[in-house]
Amino acid sequence: MIIKEKELLKTHTTFQTGGPASFFIEARTENDIKEAAIFFKQKNLPVFVLGLGSNLLVSDNGFKGIIINILSEGIKSEVYNEDVLVIAEAGERWDSLVGYSVWEGLYGLENMSAIPGTVGGGVAGNIGAYGAEVKDRLLWVDALDMRSGNVKRFSNADCVFTYRNSFFKTEEGKNNIIIRAGFLLSKNGKANIAYKDLSDFFAGKTSVPNLKEIRDAIISIRQSKLPDWTKVGTAGSFFKNPTVSEKEFSDLKTRFPEIPGRIEDSSLSEKRVKLSLGWILDKICGLKGMSVGRVGTYGNQALVIVNEGGTANEVLSFAGSIEKIVKEKTGITIEREVELVGF
Repeated sequence: MIIKEKELLKTHTTFQTGGPASFFIEARTENDIKEAAIFFKQKNLPVFVLGLGSNLLVSDNGFKGIIINILSEGIKSEVYNEDVLVIAEAGERWDSLVGYSVWEGLYGLENMSAIPGTVGGGVAGNIGAYGAEVKDRLLWVDALDMRSGNVKRFSNADCVFTYRNSFFKTEEGKNNIIIRAGFLLSKNGKANIAYKDLSDFFAGKTSVPNLKEIRDAIISIRQSKLPDWTKVGTAGSFFKNPTVSEKEFSDLKTRFPEIPGRIEDSSLSEKRVKLSLGWILDKICGLKGMSVGRVGTYGNQALVIVNEGGTANEVLSFAGSIEKIVKEKTGITIEREVELVGF
């Protein structure tokens, strides 16, 4: 286990913002993670668990506490009834896991190709894309309770997954560090290409696309819409797609006839309609490609905020102005997907 003091966090986040952490721990093994928990108990300081630093906005003042950077790697698989259980360490890159599953001919994760971050972060945030989410395939999670030092196995139900959220994002859940996760994948799955971008991409194709073709298509679509996070300061989608009641959607349709929406879960007694915030920001608010100083929305996708050397406060101020414009134009209150650290 490596411990650093006053480590600048801007070098560890895709948004490229963040002042120093009081302590910065690099944990590469399960034993390192357990040692980090002991260090936490000794110092009695706030803790934040970091992966690749995606989906975060870290304060210019840094973090007055302990950052635990999970760098553990490893993927293995085993037969599980008629399916295959793929087990990945928390610090493994998410896209490496997806690439592994596609290479092995396993269905279930391919629609989440090219999402930055780690397996642990992906589980905690219930990441998703193109009609698939982590919760759809996760079987269990092993996590360490920093207070007791005990490792517990959480079932899918224990994780309490919701849209871009889970138990591990709650105040209680943040006391747990994800060590590894098990995903139940299928050798005999079906291509999930119902999502509009994918169905458009494969329109006219006579045969059902295979796993590699789906992965390649998603990578291509994402590259056309999103900036290269290794070159530009960004955390991808800054806001969540909002949901409204059917009546609210009907009212919006009256005002904005072309606004797209889809039923979030038809099994619910009170149906909710999920809206495309990217469409709203572009077509209703005219915010695609808008910038203020060194911060702006991406030219190909208004849902993405890009940082060209600005501070965290500049990013936060810009995001606040977007929230205000959306509220004024549509009456919708939008939520941030990006997590704020150190504010």
